[in-house]
Order: sequence, then C-alpha cells, then structure tokens
Amino acid sequence: MSLPYPHIEPVLFQIGPLAIRWYSLAYIGGLALGWFYLTGLIKNKPLWIKNTPPIDKPKLDDVIFWVAIGTMLGGRLGYLFFYEPSLFLAKWETVLGFLPVPPALMTWRGGMSFHGGLIGVTLVGIWFARKHKINMLSLGDMFACAAPIGLFFGRIANFINAELYGRPWDGPWAMVFPTDPLGVARHPSQLYEAALEGVVLFAIIRIATHSFGMLKRPGATIGIFLAGYALSRIIVENFREPDAHMPDFPLGFTMGMMLSTPMLLLGIWMVWRTRNVISKNKPSNETTP
Repeated sequence: MSLPYPHIEPVLFQIGPLAIRWYSLAYIGGLALGWFYLTGLIKNKPLWIKNTPPIDKPKLDDVIFWVAIGTMLGGRLGYLFFYEPSLFLAKWETVLGFLPVPPALMTWRGGMSFHGGLIGVTLVGIWFARKHKINMLSLGDMFACAAPIGLFFGRIANFINAELYGRPWDGPWAMVFPTDPLGVARHPSQLYEAALEGVVLFAIIRIATHSFGMLKRPGATIGIFLAGYALSRIIVENFREPDAHMPDFPLGFTMGMMLSTPMLLLGIWMVWRTRNVISKNKPSNETTP
C-alpha cells in the first residue's frame, strides 16, 4: 500500500524554447523570501549587539545579489566535485537547436550540492564583510537565519522533479516515483528534508534568536544552523537512496554523511565558544516578518 505520487510537471510553463522550471523558481523564491525576512530582522534592532544590525537595508540589497552568485556557482561546482566529476569531461550537447553547451553547465537538469553552495556563500560573505568592514560572524548569523527558507523550497523542488528519492519502503506514505527505473515504493525523503532542514530548523533558529538572544553572540547562530542542518541531513541520509554512481563508504556512510559530520562538529564548537558571552540587554519580544 502506498500513496500516489502527485505528478507535477517540472516545467511550470514554456515560451518557445524558454522553459520556466519549478527548480529555478525554488531558488528565486528562496532568495526573495529570505531577503524579505532579513529586511524585517535588521529592523528589529534590539536583537543585535548594541541595537545595531551588521548591515543596513542598502547593503542587504547588495549582498543578496552576491549570495545568489555564491549559491549557484558554489552549489553547481560542489555537485561536480563531490558527486559527479565525470560531467567535466562529458560530451557537449546542443540546446535550443543550435547552442552547444557542456553538461557541467546544465543546472536546469538539477545537480546542485548544498555543501558546495554553503562554501560559495561563505566565501562571498567573507569577501563582502572585509570589503565593507562588517563583523563577519554577525553577517554569517544573518545568513543562517534565512537559509532554512531556501532549503525548504529547494527540497520541494526536488520532490516535484522526482529526484533524490528515498530507499525502498512499504510504509503507509511510501510513493512510487516516475523517475525510478525499478518502479518500487520508496520513502519521500525530499519531504523529510524539507520538514527538518526547512521548517524545523527555521523554527529552532527563530526561537534561539528571538527568545535567547543568540544574535548578540556572534557566530552562535551560524553554529546552530550548521549543527541543525548536519544532524537533519545525517538522519535523512538513512532514508534517502544513495546516488548510484557514488562509491561505497565504510560503516554504511554516504557522501552526505561524510560532508555533514565536520559541519556538525564545527557547529557545536561555534555555539560552545560563545558560551561566556553575556548580553547586557534582554532580547526583544518584538515580532518580525
């Protein structure tokens, strides 16, 4: 017994050769809503050290552009290096009937790595903070508050694309994904990730920043995000089907687990290192979008 997979066309609409895909809209929507949330967050000044957020609205508008670049470039390169380096040497394909494109650049087919995107955003954040003489850790804390929004939409897009599905299972909410060559019922692991990495992690960070004053402890919110994401990913990897082209790791580890374990340790350390930071002001009860 399994639930029917809700077939959703990956292409929302198409104008001639131009296809607008849910996968692309997930990134756009995640960035847009993340920007909207952060706009409210920097207005809530009592949440920050000395009532001063790390950046103002004009700089937020500027950095979001660079975050988009870091996410896309880092996410794609991370996938190529960590999961499918063979695409670097794959034969070029013709797109739109005349344009030769290397498969390594075909991001519309999927193939993005969160860990690569994280590295890309981190490098962009370091560069931006140094350029504008901003507290690097507080800027990272700000990114961490909004990151679960993008993760949620990204995992929903994975579900719509019927990719990154789970291991075979005969449970009550198992689904048969149309892209599965075996045609067996599986865990809808994309939805597990959307729930844990998106909804639950957003709620945890929201409580930490608004009820426990974590934004007054530079680096602590980054740590919560890193540890929360890593733990969520490690849990879901037990239900997610490993990529067929990946090698077998010892002790049943997957590439996702291998990449997330250092994140978990680093996140715990980043929260621990701020344990002696005592806020002079209590966190505000003011609500933000």
